[in-house]
Amino acid sequence: MRLVVVWLAAVAVLGLASHGRPAAAAAATTLSTASRWIVDEGGNRVKLACVNWPSHLEPMLAEGLGKQPVGAIAKDVVAMGFNCVRLTWATFMVTNASYSSLTVAQSFQRLNLTESLAAIRVNNPSLVDLKLIDAFKAVVSTLGENGVMVILDDHVSKPGWCCGNNDGNGFFGDAYFDPDVWVDGLTKMATMFAAVPSVVAMSLRNELRGPRQNSADWYKYMQRGAEAVHAANPRVVVILSGMSFDNDLAFLNSRQVNVSFAGKVAFEVHWYGFSDGQAWRAGNANQVCARVAASVSRRALYLLDQGWPVFLSEFGVDNRGGNVNDNRYYGCVAAVAADLDLDWALWTLQGSYYLREGVLGLDEVYGVLDWAWCKPRNDTALTRLHALQRPFRGPGLAEAAPYTVMFHPTTGRCVVRRSSSVVQTTLELGSCGEAEAWAYTASQQRLSPRDSPLLCLRAEGAGRPARLGLSCGDELARWSLTSDSKLHLAVNASSSSSSPETSNGGMLCLDVGDDGRSLVTNPCRCLSADNSCDPESQWFKLVTSTRSVAATNTMLAQLPPKLRSWKIRSL
Repeated sequence: MRLVVVWLAAVAVLGLASHGRPAAAAAATTLSTASRWIVDEGGNRVKLACVNWPSHLEPMLAEGLGKQPVGAIAKDVVAMGFNCVRLTWATFMVTNASYSSLTVAQSFQRLNLTESLAAIRVNNPSLVDLKLIDAFKAVVSTLGENGVMVILDDHVSKPGWCCGNNDGNGFFGDAYFDPDVWVDGLTKMATMFAAVPSVVAMSLRNELRGPRQNSADWYKYMQRGAEAVHAANPRVVVILSGMSFDNDLAFLNSRQVNVSFAGKVAFEVHWYGFSDGQAWRAGNANQVCARVAASVSRRALYLLDQGWPVFLSEFGVDNRGGNVNDNRYYGCVAAVAADLDLDWALWTLQGSYYLREGVLGLDEVYGVLDWAWCKPRNDTALTRLHALQRPFRGPGLAEAAPYTVMFHPTTGRCVVRRSSSVVQTTLELGSCGEAEAWAYTASQQRLSPRDSPLLCLRAEGAGRPARLGLSCGDELARWSLTSDSKLHLAVNASSSSSSPETSNGGMLCLDVGDDGRSLVTNPCRCLSADNSCDPESQWFKLVTSTRSVAATNTMLAQLPPKLRSWKIRSL
C-alpha cells in the first residue's frame, strides 16, 4: 500500500500542462488605449499582430493585385495568423489632382506597366477602371470583410519607395512635404473612412528624417495632425512616429504631446537588423543584443512604463535565411517583443512589387509571401511568428495568476512537457499554446512547474536532457540568467560529480538538442567576446503570462480529486 501511495503521489506532482486560448478572428471594433495597452469597447486587450501591405509606391495600388485576387490575399493574411494590416498610402493620392484623378489603368499606363495592368485585368478586373482612391477603398473593404483590422499609414507624400534623407518626403518643409497639404490629406482620409469599422487606427507619418528634423516642428505639426485626424474621425487610434527613421522618441521623456483628447494616442517605432549596420554580424550576439535592446528602450520603449502604447510598426528579416546579421537580430527582437508583449506589424506581406526604384517585378526578400504571391516564402520564419501573434497578458486576460513561460525566441516555440507514461516525462519545445506554466524564484534561482512546486528543472550534465526532479537544493537546480543579453539560463556544474568540467567556468546552459526539439544542457556558448559563434539555440526568455492554463490528457487529470491533492512526503 505504501508503494501505491508513493506512485500515485509521484503522478500527482507531474502537474497540468498548459495551452492558450485559440486566437479569435479579428472583428470590427472601436479601439482605444488604457495605459500602455490597446483595448476594445469593453476594455479588453486587443493585440495588434499586423503585416505591412504597401500601396504608396508609384502605381499607388496595393501590391500584388496582378498576382492574386484581392480576396485571396486577404484570406492569406488571415491564414497566416495576422489580424491586422498596416496599409500604406501616399498623401498625393488624395491631395494632388495629377494623381487623385487617375484610374488604376491610367496610373499603370503612364508608368508603362502594361504586363502588370494585364495581370490585374485577369485577377482583379473590377478594380481596373476605378479611381485610385476607390481601388484603395475596395482593398480596405475586402480586408474588413475577412475580419482584418486596418491601420492607415501615411507613408510618403509623393508616391515612391521610402526612404532617403534627401528624397523630399522626409520632414516638414521638404520639397514634397508641405505641412498644410499633409494635414489636408490626413483629414480627407480620416473623413473618408470614418464610417468604416475595420479602420481602427491612423499612423500620421512614416519615418520622419533628414536634415530639417527638429523637435519644435515635430511637436507643432504632429500635434496638429493628430487633432485633425481626431476631429474628422474620433473613433480611430492616432499613432505618432518619431524622428530619425522612426528610431527616436527619446525627446518625449522631457515633454509629452499635448492634444485635446485622451485614450486615443499611441506611438510607433521601427527596429531592423540593419538599423545598427552590420553590428550583429561583426559583434558578439549577446553583447550586441544587450546594447541594442537597451538603446531601443531608451529611445522608444520606455514610453510603455509611462503608460503609452508603443507599436513596433516595422521589423523583419531577409526570409531567404542566409543573412547572418538579420538572423542574429531576430532572436533578440523576438525576445523583447514577447517579454513586453508588444503590438507589432511585420515588414512585409508582398513577395514582389509592380515597380520599385525603377525595377519591374522586384523580388522582396523580406516578404512573407514568395515572388508569385502563391505561398509563404519561408514556412519556418512564418511559423516562429505564431507565438507573438497572441497576447500573453493585458486587460481582460487575467485568466490565471501570473506565471512564467519559457520562450525560445529563435524558433518561436516554448517549453512543454510530454509524458511518455504516467511516471516519465520529457521536456521539449512545442507550441506556446501548450506551454508549461513555470514559477521562477530569483532568490532561490529555481524553476518549477507552477502546479507541481515540489519538482524543479535540473541539469544532468553536458549533452544530457534537462529533467524535472525532486532534488532541488544543489547547484544543478539553480538557474541564473547569464550573459549580457540575460537570455542564457545556466547552472554552475563545476562542483558536480555528475558533470565534467566545462568551459565558461563550468557553466551549463539550457539548449536545444540536435533534433531541434529536445531540451538539453550544454557548455554555455558565446557569452562574450566571441564574434563568430551563434548563441541563439541557447537563448530562452522568461515571459510573464496570465492566459488560461488548461490540463492535457494526463493521468493526473483522470485521478479522483482526493488523489490529485496528495503531496509527496519523505519516506
